[in-house]
Amino acid sequence: MSHGKLRLDNNCLNCGRIVEEKFCPNCGQENIEPKQKFHYLFTHFIEDFTHYDGQFWKTIKYLLFKPGKLTNEYLAGKRQQYVVPVKLYIFMSFITFFLFSLSSPISSPSVLDNKAAKKEAQKEIMDAIRTNDVLGNVNAGSNHLTKKDSLALIKARKIIGDSAKVNNLLEAADISKKLSEESNIYGAKTKVEFDKYQKSHPSWTNFLKRPFADKFFELKELGIPQKEILVRFLETAFHNLPKALFIYLPLFAFFLWIFHNKKKWWYFDHGIFTLHYFSYLLLIITLFWVIDKIFRPFSGVGFFQFIRRLSIFLITIYTLIYFFLAHHRVYNSGRKFSVLIGIVLFILNFFAFSFVLVCLIGLSFLMVK
Repeated sequence: MSHGKLRLDNNCLNCGRIVEEKFCPNCGQENIEPKQKFHYLFTHFIEDFTHYDGQFWKTIKYLLFKPGKLTNEYLAGKRQQYVVPVKLYIFMSFITFFLFSLSSPISSPSVLDNKAAKKEAQKEIMDAIRTNDVLGNVNAGSNHLTKKDSLALIKARKIIGDSAKVNNLLEAADISKKLSEESNIYGAKTKVEFDKYQKSHPSWTNFLKRPFADKFFELKELGIPQKEILVRFLETAFHNLPKALFIYLPLFAFFLWIFHNKKKWWYFDHGIFTLHYFSYLLLIITLFWVIDKIFRPFSGVGFFQFIRRLSIFLITIYTLIYFFLAHHRVYNSGRKFSVLIGIVLFILNFFAFSFVLVCLIGLSFLMVK
């Protein structure tokens, strides 16, 4: 329920009709003053999503504890008192991935800052150590070090603070250099070798390999460290995951459509069931995140860890049977049929979603910058 100040005039600012109470009977707009206090922007945003009049909390309660009821209510035409399925899914997806982005180690600002600082320090060390081929002189023996070499090592020791670590770093630098030179894709170390290999081994899969090979050699030429590539890849994959889930929704509904009466159940009906079911899964993921954050400060206390594990175990068991309960109540099918359909759909969706994940991984790699 909005807390905006009501207008004294009873003409709707949107369509011009007479407003007898709070909302226009023609367009539904609330008859409030167009200018409000600044905090209204935020309170209105929250209210629009959560509906403090009870719509949001009633929807969440049914979504959690009454599998299938929301779908039945929506298909029966009782829609005003619940959050619209698409809006519910988008909101849950936003909340879930927003919370995970805050605590994700790959996107944490402090971690990224530390990595940037570490990378800069390593670059400075490498520049110092490689002055006048220090690596070669060190391997030949300390007596062969020139004055410039010695100064370079002193600079490196000042940066690191430990002479033993300098020696380890020398070895690591040499190894990483070899790894960079020896790294290959599809057996090719360079783009020229890859082109020759494709010409001598024609295959229908070559056009699939080409984009990945081009991206690999591009990153290799830029000299980006392998760990940095991995971090960038994980960040890209994480940002693409919500898109992959949203794209997968129609496919999940399609599998439901295949196994049910086409005259009685339309694809639209399966879509509503799918949106509610995926919203529940996102809500459970968020709940796991909350449980982890609550009990993390008590990681050394056995009792609290027992409660944490027990909570996760019970929620997991409930989630496993949630689909069967929801399917049984929505489609009015027998329990055995719901179990059979659930098993078949699990197998189909396992392979289908695995394929989507593989595509996501490939796309994420191609999008690494």
